[in-house]
Amino acid sequence: MDNRTPSFNPRWLVKPLLMVFGMWFVFWLEMRFYTDFTKYGLYPRTLKGSMGILTSPFIHSGFSHLWSNTAPMAVLLFFLSLFYNQWSSKILILGILLTGLLTWTIGRDSYHIGASGVVYFLASFIFFKGIFLNNYRQIAASLIVVFLYGSLVWYMLPIKPNMSWEGHLSGAIAGLILATVMKINITKEKPYSNPITKIISPEEEWFLQQFDEDGNFSPIQIDEEE
Repeated sequence: MDNRTPSFNPRWLVKPLLMVFGMWFVFWLEMRFYTDFTKYGLYPRTLKGSMGILTSPFIHSGFSHLWSNTAPMAVLLFFLSLFYNQWSSKILILGILLTGLLTWTIGRDSYHIGASGVVYFLASFIFFKGIFLNNYRQIAASLIVVFLYGSLVWYMLPIKPNMSWEGHLSGAIAGLILATVMKINITKEKPYSNPITKIISPEEEWFLQQFDEDGNFSPIQIDEEE
């Protein structure tokens, strides 16, 4: 039996890279052709503005706006692919649609742009689904999300006039809704199960081996000679 650590699966990076590439490519088009795509963003309660449900996550007001969404989008989509790989595309698409629809419904009469609503959706979904599944691997991921992005909760309130707090709130609500209604069949741990004979997936084994026996984060070191 090969007891070596499972190799990193490149598939976990596909969705984060594609989403981030799409965001930066749209921004590059704006810079390259000296144009502004804000008019293609989400404008609440108008037929034309409903197009922004799909387009707004890829449109940003400037470099700082884009940069602030890039890292959390990449990290959270990585977690989504790691733990919910075969469902991740469906989760992401439904999340974008539901977040956009809620923003279109409750948002102010202004253009709403940026991927932050999707970021809030991902953070909310990963957190609540991890709790609902009662699976310690998913809960570990949820706690990491809370640790990294716990301060996001304040931006669901109207504390900045030029910030779409409605989009943030919509994303958080969408994440909770989908975490509640989506049925994802992930085997839960059985009480008093034998950890030696327990069968876990390569993805879960890879994640667990990043922590020592006391639960502290300790990235594994792989001997290249092996």
